[in-house]
Amino acid sequence: MRVATSQLEPGCLLTKDVMGQTNRPIVSKNTTLQPLHIDVLKKFSIDTVEVSNRRSDGSLFIVSETTEKEEPDQDLRSEEPVLPFFESYLAAVQEYKKWFTSWQGGSPVNISTIRKVMVPLLERAVDSAGHEVFSLHHYTSSKNYIYHHSVAMGLLSSYVASKMGYNYGEWIQVGLAGLLADSGMAKISERITWKEAPLTEREYEMVKSHPTYSYRNVEKISSLSNHAKVAILQHHERLDGTGYPLGVSEDKIHPFSQIIAVCDMYHAMTSERMYRRKQSPYKVLEEILQEQFGRYDHKVISALVKEMTSYSTGTKIRLSDHREAEVIFVEKTNPTRPLVQIIEDGQFLPLKEQLDLHIEEVYE
Repeated sequence: MRVATSQLEPGCLLTKDVMGQTNRPIVSKNTTLQPLHIDVLKKFSIDTVEVSNRRSDGSLFIVSETTEKEEPDQDLRSEEPVLPFFESYLAAVQEYKKWFTSWQGGSPVNISTIRKVMVPLLERAVDSAGHEVFSLHHYTSSKNYIYHHSVAMGLLSSYVASKMGYNYGEWIQVGLAGLLADSGMAKISERITWKEAPLTEREYEMVKSHPTYSYRNVEKISSLSNHAKVAILQHHERLDGTGYPLGVSEDKIHPFSQIIAVCDMYHAMTSERMYRRKQSPYKVLEEILQEQFGRYDHKVISALVKEMTSYSTGTKIRLSDHREAEVIFVEKTNPTRPLVQIIEDGQFLPLKEQLDLHIEEVYE
């Protein structure tokens, strides 16, 4: 029978797969629903599901007209996650879309709601997601770019901050700052936000005001640290003073801002956007290494490159010419261009000598 998600109770038995935006079900048929399953269904905005008229223990399930009580926060770090990481990520993107729409209507940032959704996901990104955080661009479409970009920027920023040695409280704040850094885009005209052609100079000047709007959104939130608030304001500042909105440089830019800046650029360049094609993550890394020193903190870039090129001997990859290969040897001085062996014909290929080729994808 079909019932509203708000009427579900722990113990209900699902009789049909609940599908999301991918080919994999959000929750599979024959699952005995627990509070976390029900919470996930709500996060995905699933209105109704098919369940048995009997619970998994055989007792009769009588649909209640009352809505269920809100479940208390759960510490997902101590539990086995029910959903794959990327499904939880997609659920968070849907939540962010709702928040962004409410900000466009003038609603304030509700940090407690945001923390409830994002803190467990930030923890998973750092604790167990591994290289999955560098693959989030695969789920980004130009039409939903800003929602995906904000959530991914938060996850990437937390992950990189943790690898740089920041403690739990610090990388949580970095992640929340990354998530909210573009919240000020809600104050920018939708005509500009979703424009499918390059922005005019005047339009770009309007977009450059979004860090200030983002800062105003959060400046009175006591549970967000001052470090995070400054990071939100400064995430488009550059070490050489060419950034915005203040044009500050070097030691006047907060370290949190510099982490978000690098993660912002990485995800933007690897994602499909309205008027720019996505690029290979490893090509982007090379561009960052070759062209961006002087504008971005080299410690952040080094941490990002180290984590992304931590593939070992035997790792399977796909090259930009679509050939598949296996990593044979990685040089510390050229981490994005290892020696590889083509799987089809056994040919050894030193990528550092094949500048017309680059790694397109790493298979986990």
